[in-house]
Amino acid sequence: MDAKQLILKELENIPEFILEEVWDFIQFLKLKYPEGKVETTLLSESSLQKDWLSSEEDEAWKNL
Repeated sequence: MDAKQLILKELENIPEFILEEVWDFIQFLKLKYPEGKVETTLLSESSLQKDWLSSEEDEAWKNL
């Protein structure tokens, strides 16, 4: 079973007041991870990696 199916199965037995909190949490997650934002972040990682993984970068951030 995939995650969506497991969640749907669990939702069948949850009281209404908890479902309202689940709804709020889903809305929060949609705001936190807008469509396309995660993909853009992952795609930019390889191009920025050359700057992130350098001794100069480590030195600049070591006191923070």
